[in-house]
Amino acid sequence: MTTDVKVPTLGESITEATLGQWLKKVGDSVKADEPIASLETDKVAVEVPSPVAGVIGALTVAEGDTVLVGALIATIEEGGAASAPAPAAAAPKAEASPAATAAQQAPAVPSQTSDALSPSAKRAAGETGVDPATVSGTGKDGRVTRIDIEGAATAKAPSAPAAAPAPAVASSGDRKEERVRMTRLRQTVAKRLKEAQNTAAMLTTFNDVDMTEVMAARAKYKDLFEKKHGVRLGFMGFFVKAAVQALRDIPSVNGSIEGDEIVYHDYADISVAVSAPNGLVVPVIRDAQNLSVAGIEKTIGDFGKRAKDGTLKMDEMKGGTFTISNGGVFGSLMSTPIINPPQSAVLGLHRIEERPVVRDGQVVVRPMMYLALSYDHRLIDGREAVTFLVALKNAIEDPTRLLIDL
Repeated sequence: MTTDVKVPTLGESITEATLGQWLKKVGDSVKADEPIASLETDKVAVEVPSPVAGVIGALTVAEGDTVLVGALIATIEEGGAASAPAPAAAAPKAEASPAATAAQQAPAVPSQTSDALSPSAKRAAGETGVDPATVSGTGKDGRVTRIDIEGAATAKAPSAPAAAPAPAVASSGDRKEERVRMTRLRQTVAKRLKEAQNTAAMLTTFNDVDMTEVMAARAKYKDLFEKKHGVRLGFMGFFVKAAVQALRDIPSVNGSIEGDEIVYHDYADISVAVSAPNGLVVPVIRDAQNLSVAGIEKTIGDFGKRAKDGTLKMDEMKGGTFTISNGGVFGSLMSTPIINPPQSAVLGLHRIEERPVVRDGQVVVRPMMYLALSYDHRLIDGREAVTFLVALKNAIEDPTRLLIDL
C-alpha cells in the first residue's frame, strides 16, 4: 500500500516553505513518525515525519524547491523492506521523479548517527564530509550540533584542502566567486528589515552604563544562583527586568502603530535575538513582567539550545512588543539596531570594556557598556526615548532599584 507524504500545516498565515534537505533517500526504511525531510519556513526549520512505517518509494520535489502546504513531497510503501542491492527495481520510480534522482545523489550522512542529528547538523555533515561519530557533541545530552561539525571540518581543513565542496564556482585565474542560494530565513530577514527602513521614521539614541554593580552582584551570587536554579546567571536577566520596568514607565516604547491607531500593551513580550546556524532568530519571552531573573535566564537558555538544534517552534517566534539584541557577545562596540516590525523600538547591548570615567571629581576606570535604542519617531518622541534609556541605565547601575520597584 502506498501512503502519500504531504507538507503539514506550518502555522497561522504560513502557506509555503522551502524543501531544505532530504533526510532519507529512495529505498530507505523509515519508522512511523521518523523525520524524512526538513522544511525551511520564514522563521524556523520544521521536520516532516513519516506517517507510517515502510520504505521511501519516491521523492517528488528537490532540495531548494518551494512547496505549498498540503503539497505531495514523497510516497512511502507500507510494510516494505529496503532493496538497495537491486537498482533495476528502483528504476521505474526514478523516471517518475527527476527530483528523487537528484536527492539520491546527495551526500549521505553516516547512518549510525543520523537519527540523533538535527537537520542543520546533517546538512553540515553532508557538505563537509565529516563523520559525526568522530565529533564530540556540545549540545544537549552530548548531541552533535552543526557548529560542532563545522568546527571539526575547519580543524581538518589544512590536511585536506581539496575536500571542501565548491558549488557554482566561477573562476578567472586565481579569482573565484561562489553563488549560494539564500535560505528562506535570510530572504525573510532581508525583506522585513528593508520594510522597516522604508516604513518607520527610525532614529537611534545612545547612552552608556556603568556595569560595576551588576558585575559585582553576578560574581557574588552566580554559584548559588546556578546551584538553586540550574542555569547560569548572565546579564540578560538584569537587562530584561530593567527594560520591563522602563517600558511600564514609558508605554509608547512598548506600543505599535496599526493603520491610524496606536496600540498600547499592558504586558511585555520581549523578543531576544538568538544565534542559530542559519542566522539570528528572535524568539519571544512571553509576559516577561511576571518572570523573575531566574525565569528569564531559564527561558533564554532554553531558546539558545533549541535555536542551535533547529527545534524552536513557529509560535515561539511570533508577536513580541519590544526587542533586545546583544551584539556585545560578538564584540560589537556600538551599533544602530533595526526595528523588528510591528514593534516600535529595539535595544542594542554591546561589549563591556574598561574606560576612564569621572566619579566625584576623580578619573577612575570602570567597566562600561554603550546602549543604543532605535525607535520609530512617528510614535516615540526623543524625550521619551532618552527617558527610557536613562531609566534603564539607572536600574542597571543600581540593581536594588529592580527589587524595590523604583
